[in-house]
Amino acid sequence: MERAEAHVRLFRLWRGRESEANGDVDQAEADGSVPDGSHCRLAKFSGTRRIRLAASHPCRLRFEPVAIQAEAATEPGLAAPRTIARLWQDADAREWRSAAYLVEEDGGWREVSWPEAAATVEELANGLLALGIRKGDAFAILASTRLEWALFDFALGLVGAVGAPIYMNSGPRDVAYVVEHSDAVGILCEEEEQRAKLGEAAPRHVLTFADLPDLRRRGREHRAEHPDALAAAAAAIDPEDLFTYIYTSGTTGPPKACMIRHRNYYAMADCVRQLDDFIVGEDVMLMYLPLAHNFGRLMHLLGPHLGLTLAFCADPYAVADALGHVRPTVFPSVPRVYEKIHTAVSAKFDEATGSKRRLIDWALGVGRRVSALRQAQRPVPPLLAAQQRVADKLVYSKVKERLGGRFRVGISGGAPLAREVIEFFHALDVLILEAYGLTECTTGCAGNRTNAFRFGTVGRALPGFELRIADDGEVLIRSDTVFAGYYKDEAATREVLSDDGWLYSGDIGSIDDDGFLTITDRKKDLLVTAGGKNVAPQNLENALKTSPLISQALVVGDRRPYVAALVTLEEGVPREGIEEKIKAVVDDVNRDLSRFEQIKRFAVLPRDFSADEDEVTPTLKLKRRVCQEHFAAEIETLYA
Repeated sequence: MERAEAHVRLFRLWRGRESEANGDVDQAEADGSVPDGSHCRLAKFSGTRRIRLAASHPCRLRFEPVAIQAEAATEPGLAAPRTIARLWQDADAREWRSAAYLVEEDGGWREVSWPEAAATVEELANGLLALGIRKGDAFAILASTRLEWALFDFALGLVGAVGAPIYMNSGPRDVAYVVEHSDAVGILCEEEEQRAKLGEAAPRHVLTFADLPDLRRRGREHRAEHPDALAAAAAAIDPEDLFTYIYTSGTTGPPKACMIRHRNYYAMADCVRQLDDFIVGEDVMLMYLPLAHNFGRLMHLLGPHLGLTLAFCADPYAVADALGHVRPTVFPSVPRVYEKIHTAVSAKFDEATGSKRRLIDWALGVGRRVSALRQAQRPVPPLLAAQQRVADKLVYSKVKERLGGRFRVGISGGAPLAREVIEFFHALDVLILEAYGLTECTTGCAGNRTNAFRFGTVGRALPGFELRIADDGEVLIRSDTVFAGYYKDEAATREVLSDDGWLYSGDIGSIDDDGFLTITDRKKDLLVTAGGKNVAPQNLENALKTSPLISQALVVGDRRPYVAALVTLEEGVPREGIEEKIKAVVDDVNRDLSRFEQIKRFAVLPRDFSADEDEVTPTLKLKRRVCQEHFAAEIETLYA
């Protein structure tokens, strides 16, 4: 009894809820010896000053007495530390004060409490046990970014099943591939339209969202008959067990299944917890990212781990409307959305004339000066700060209102975002932080922080990560988040994992003297011209896309005499006289480039690259090979 009370008290101390809290250990990994898994945070307050100890020290602090340490690993009903099951159990025990989720229903947004979410997950998990789903069974999910997806994922994690998510916009062939390749025993589909994609690939258990109430009912009955079954299933999960397969987007061929262990995703989520003021428990996050992608999956796991509120937006095209209703403080996104907002705001500014235009130019000038000082971590003089407040009231606030009015930080990942776009937003007092990683390291390995950012880079190594640059410029990564390998593909695994634990990223980059990482391009995407010069196409493509005229750009030139580009137009841009306008954009991009890097010729395509044509991934990155095949005639014309 005393041990149990001590355990509860440690949780309360972790939340800072007891006035007598008098210790602050911000990072304390004890290999399963602390109550909430691999880390536990206690708060020490002296007046209003918060004292931090060992925030990033390689040493790990252990809690005493030993009796409490043993309790963490052996208390009945608790999953092992560093598992996603334990992450969920700890969130339930902490009793977060904010709403767990926001869901759109009947034209409004409804709060979902943590007790409601916990009850649903428990019933779903027991329902899965009633179906015969056991540890190690793969279970696919084919649905959009919705609450049902998230809670079912935690239910799978509690019974030790392995999630196999599928992108909502996948065609029947891709759906069948994941179901069969993962050896899935079941699949959860959003509705009948998705279910129809299965065809003959349907596994033993096929559920839709409409079946979930009945699954919960079966779960309640199973719990009544077997009250200890779920606790036993959760306790049997080991940190080394697989939590999920995440399929790569397949930009160069069939997707590979990354085997992500429980400890991988737990370590990734806990790494974010260690970043000061990056994402905090009071935040509201708008989530439209596909949960089948590693970026979206991490954000979904951060909700219970950090206590923030997640608002699910199932339709990416409804993001603009959702921003106004949800009013998020944090917005994770792929670059394409920020590029679209940048284009819209720039076009609006360009329409202004006279005194209004002069006001906008003055406000942007003030913002750029403030931005430069903040990037250099230098104080903003009082007069400039006063000017910024005026500019904010007259100009910036109009843009911020389009983002909901409470926007604190944007997170950009999944693809590069042009420095010009980030600096434009920062001049409007909107901070967007670019981060970098890949599925094979369970999402992120480097990121800019709210208190340490350098635009044009992807930030410093995250806590617990080692980064180094190989002799050929490739970025190498080592951490506790590195995946277990590719499912059913040992040869491909050996290509990316070294014997001493380094992951070969496939990206070319550099690390400056302050530890900031810059990514040049994908190693396989680098162009080598006929003259033997290396050209990074992504840099050129991002520069072209800063124009409000251009939607997408694809730079070509591998083994060709010069570099050329295919461009598509933003929706609504008139085609009359467009060649001269695009030429002006290209000339501006070429101005500061070496001759071998310059775009010598370009073609304006009749349509945009499209997911329907299998030309872009679910995270809106171009499938270069497919695009080049579809527009081979246009490319040959550029070199005629």
